[in-house]
Amino acid sequence: MVSKGLLRLISSVNRRRMKLLLGIALLAYAASVWGNFVNMRSIQENGELKFESKIEEIVEPLREKIRDLEKSFTQKYPPVKFLSEKDRKRILITGGAGFVGSHLTDKLMMDGHEVTVVDNFFTGRKRNVEHWIGHENFELINHDVVEPLYIEVDQIYHLASPASPPNYMYNPIKTLKTNTIGTLNMLGLAKRVGARLLLASTSEVYGDPEVHPQSEDYWGHVNPIGPRACYDEGKRVAETMCYAYMKQEGVEVRVARIFNTFGPRMHMNDGRVVSNFILQALQGEPLTVYGSGSQTRAFQYVSDLVNGLVALMNSNVSSPVNLGNPEEHTILEFAQLIKNLVGSGSEIQFLSEAQDDPQKRKPDIKKAKLMLGWEPVVPLEEGLNKAIHYFRKELEYQANNQYIPKPKPARVKKGRTRHS
Repeated sequence: MVSKGLLRLISSVNRRRMKLLLGIALLAYAASVWGNFVNMRSIQENGELKFESKIEEIVEPLREKIRDLEKSFTQKYPPVKFLSEKDRKRILITGGAGFVGSHLTDKLMMDGHEVTVVDNFFTGRKRNVEHWIGHENFELINHDVVEPLYIEVDQIYHLASPASPPNYMYNPIKTLKTNTIGTLNMLGLAKRVGARLLLASTSEVYGDPEVHPQSEDYWGHVNPIGPRACYDEGKRVAETMCYAYMKQEGVEVRVARIFNTFGPRMHMNDGRVVSNFILQALQGEPLTVYGSGSQTRAFQYVSDLVNGLVALMNSNVSSPVNLGNPEEHTILEFAQLIKNLVGSGSEIQFLSEAQDDPQKRKPDIKKAKLMLGWEPVVPLEEGLNKAIHYFRKELEYQANNQYIPKPKPARVKKGRTRHS
């Protein structure tokens, strides 16, 4: 009896122990499962976060493009005056996507006129006028003035031509065609539609002058077969054509002899003095001066020139008019000024003198003052600071696009390099 009771007791204890062990095992299993679930949940959440992050990286550029498209559909243009039908003119600007042409486009558009820009984009850039694309008063035509153009206009600003030495020397025959055949085509258009034409001529018609300063009645001192002749003589014959059409066909013409001009939208590497010096100073490279640096130039800011062109077009002055700044500086002084404004430590490097490089250049602007009431108003340093700011922005833009522009060299005579 005793042994049976003892056996029952042991059996009962074992059952409880087994149940307890089983319960603990179940709890351990449940805890393990829960832990695995939590870990899996955490991994899943991390995975989802990474996945979402990846999607965000892909989607963000698309969102940017959508925003850009929305902006293009709701483009805000610069402020434009309203002109009545009788005051609003239909104006054609050849070379209107270039440096000077694009600033002239801005002024005439903001004055309320209807502007058609014609450009073959040899040196002009669509970027210069893209802020007007889509405006009801603006039209852009990809066209070479060497081919005839048939449109209805009231005024023609004929600016089409490469203007910097490396550009016009690159294809001298094309430069000659643009300034001769292109000018003939524009004069023919002016004759057909009864429009007034303004020719953007140049101080280069004076060549390397023997008279200083240069007034409009000076005939010039030009080498007709030198490397610059394609441009110098091209502009001289363009002026001759204008006055032939005026005398024979009664076409109203205006001729602006433009002196050195600078400002935003200049080509970074067009080989002109201002763009070369600013670019070299910003990049910490030597400022290259051709010859001794004693050659003189007179620089005007582009907004002054544009105001002069519009004043001349709307005047009764049919004879040539100088548009330039009579404030004369040597090339060496100018290099030092740009160095100081940029804050550059660049040295000045002297190279051999460029062939047929004019030694002196200064406009006599008495005629413009008297007959147009025009003279430059933007101080040199103020204009240079604006140009330097533009060039800095352009360098950032070019760096982002993996392109660093280099100044184009002039054609030089053989000689040694010296440093200062």
